[in-house]
Amino acid sequence: MRLSALFLAVASLLPLQVSAEGSVEAGKVKSYTCKGCHGITGYNNVYPTYKVPRIGGQSAVYISTALAAYQSEMRAHPTMQAQAQSLSDQDIADISAWLASFDLDAPTGGPAQEPPAESQVCQSCHGPQGLGTDPAYPVLAGQYEGYLVKALQDYRSGARRNGIMGGFAGQLSDEDIETLADWYSRRQGLKDLSGN
Repeated sequence: MRLSALFLAVASLLPLQVSAEGSVEAGKVKSYTCKGCHGITGYNNVYPTYKVPRIGGQSAVYISTALAAYQSEMRAHPTMQAQAQSLSDQDIADISAWLASFDLDAPTGGPAQEPPAESQVCQSCHGPQGLGTDPAYPVLAGQYEGYLVKALQDYRSGARRNGIMGGFAGQLSDEDIETLADWYSRRQGLKDLSGN
């Protein structure tokens, strides 16, 4: 029993990945159900209420990892678990390729703003402006503030399982979470799927 607990702890630190090669064209067709929530600008999840995340422009690696985590129930969200359960590895690869094909919104003119001090620990994976340092890590720039608050609260409480994020979020106060969510939500980056 202790060996399985150790395996689950280690597995929560590693990204789950799907290795099929994705097709952008096939992914655009297969993502029609994704657009039902992620394609409505400012659409709210209910109970609890927070904005459905923007996913246009996330890396294929990150999207594939997230969908595999919903399939394995390592990430909890009844709707997303149900959607992910119906997907094959090829479906995940195709949808991930299409979502990754979105160009991130470019930063607007003027000098880059200095990130808040609370973001120092975030920057090694997510970069100073939230655009990510590796395809395995999500882009935070342009993500809805309410979604970021919910994600960080869930990491802090353990409701969302990831050993690295849980450790970092466990150190954050409510005020820190609000500051980080506000900062990253104001950056240029991710897009919703409306009009695509």
